[in-house]
Amino acid sequence: MAKNSHRNGGSAKSYYRLHLYVAGITTRSQRALKNIKDICHDQLEGRYDLQVTDIFQSPEKVADAGVVATPTLIKTSPPPLRRFIGDLSDTEKIVRGLAITETD
Repeated sequence: MAKNSHRNGGSAKSYYRLHLYVAGITTRSQRALKNIKDICHDQLEGRYDLQVTDIFQSPEKVADAGVVATPTLIKTSPPPLRRFIGDLSDTEKIVRGLAITETD
């Protein structure tokens, strides 16, 4: 959902839809999950939906999403669609890539 205008002329904050694909409970997968949860808590409190899929538990979802490596984070909303591969430890890069701004 993109920013919407309010009747008073202001704008609503964007709601983020994120999907993290992991491969089991590896250290790298756990680190990616912790990192994205921290980012969401610090930057998007109350404005995000985070789904986590273990590709070993739901392999059919991998092909549909086009995931070729794990962990992979996919942002589907607000547009544009973005993909991040790795443990998401470069917080500044992820926040920039998600296009989270101070006014957002």
